[in-house]
Amino acid sequence: ERGSADVMKRYDFLIVGAGPAGLSAAIEAAKRGMQVAVFDENAKPGGQLFKQIHKFFGSKEHKAKIRGFVIGQQLLEEAQKLGVSVILNATVIGLYAEKELVVRIGEEIHHYKGDAVLVATGAAENMVTFDGWTLPGVIGAGAAQTMMNLHGIRPGKKILMLGSGNVGLVVSYQLLQAGCEVVALVDAAPRVGGYGVHAAKIARCGVPFYLSHTIQKAEGTDHVTGVTIAEVDSHFQFIPGTEKHFEVDTICLAVGLSPMSQLLKMAGCKMEDNPKRGGQVPICDAYGETSVPGIFAAGDVSGIEEASSAMIEGRISGIAIAASLGFMEESEKQEQIAANEAALETLRQGMFAPCNRGKLVEKTEEGIDTAMHLLKSGYLTEEEVEKFPGVTRNKKIHPVIECVQNIPCNPCQDACPKHCIKIGSHITALPAVDQEVECIGCGLCVSSCSGQAIFLVQEECDEPGYGTVTLPYEFLPLPKKGDRGFGYDRGGKKVCEAEVVSVKTAKAFDHTNLLTIKVPTDMVMRARFYKAQ
Repeated sequence: ERGSADVMKRYDFLIVGAGPAGLSAAIEAAKRGMQVAVFDENAKPGGQLFKQIHKFFGSKEHKAKIRGFVIGQQLLEEAQKLGVSVILNATVIGLYAEKELVVRIGEEIHHYKGDAVLVATGAAENMVTFDGWTLPGVIGAGAAQTMMNLHGIRPGKKILMLGSGNVGLVVSYQLLQAGCEVVALVDAAPRVGGYGVHAAKIARCGVPFYLSHTIQKAEGTDHVTGVTIAEVDSHFQFIPGTEKHFEVDTICLAVGLSPMSQLLKMAGCKMEDNPKRGGQVPICDAYGETSVPGIFAAGDVSGIEEASSAMIEGRISGIAIAASLGFMEESEKQEQIAANEAALETLRQGMFAPCNRGKLVEKTEEGIDTAMHLLKSGYLTEEEVEKFPGVTRNKKIHPVIECVQNIPCNPCQDACPKHCIKIGSHITALPAVDQEVECIGCGLCVSSCSGQAIFLVQEECDEPGYGTVTLPYEFLPLPKKGDRGFGYDRGGKKVCEAEVVSVKTAKAFDHTNLLTIKVPTDMVMRARFYKAQ
């Protein structure tokens, strides 16, 4: 599959980057009979997908409620079946307007030429500087994910996370799952940047959020031994006297991503500096084609978004390229692209739509006031919870859905066999519980929620004065029936004694175990996490 150092190897379509965008484009092109080569500098393909052990958001066509690494396996298997050449340990060091690639494989330089090129190189982690930022123990959140989820190594014992976007929130939770102690989640912004459901599952584990705070200095001589944070004002200047000190061995930075767009610049593509897209990005048309004919861009390299969006962008580029080179009919192209654009549009709606980046959305689509305590502290107050359509009271067993932001996600609607959960045709609508339909307590909604925001509540059980709460549980070791421990509220405060009455695992739950605890009746709407004695 490789060119020799002096012979130029030809393909119909060359792709730089074997992540979600690159592999999705390769699959679409290869389906139409194109000869496709994908280059990746890593030893393993899949991009960031194999680090993603959480369930994705969206709907079925976005691979919702499937864990990232499984999506990676699916894409790779499909690409291999279609005969796509995936060339690894291959660093693309040159891209030219004539659609030529110069690739370093091992110690040799190889030349490739294609009729079209897609750059899907993704993004790199940003850094921030502070006193001590070069000490061993200051790492990027992506590096922490690589250590944990690819190599099975704990990045540290006591960790402070800087950054409350989805990366900071997701990685903080995965650090807890790996058995690390996250001492604090810190962000200079006044509000949590990522999804509220991600913040809530960390807050109930007892991790405190420090918004409007940032790192002043890291302590230690040859490695990190501590960190001092302080509050900042509206101009991001430190407020004297607000310093807080933590003993930590690791500082994790999740302060955004920047598109790795250097190859596009090298090829002479017109670029722009667009802060809403994360930095230097190519100017592209609706199909991802740059100002240089036949050179396309898809995924984070053309603007920072979720992996679900990258996959669809890759598919659109792959389809457009196949049609432009005569491998598919124009009518099929239009139909396929329209379906993919509609799927992409649904992911770009709601409170976290690109047009809302950096803005405070004050009301939900349903006209309910935004849950401000969630944005400032990472968890909902009891008063906030009660306002939302997924939260109902009922003596019998019923779902309580603490999903309070318009995010593009609807697996709970499909999961309920009795259809007692309704989102409707608009994917960003808040889930509502139909009280006319009787819940059978199967728990499929609890396990299907990518944000772990659904609980089954029974206000009265067989023992007078007690009720049960079934909660999603993704920690090891799993508690056992009869174990005694404590119930914790949304803010991670111990509120009552709790007894484990059942632990259910099933293939359909995909590692989100259903843990049912018995708590006093007045605690069924408060207890949202369990820890053993």
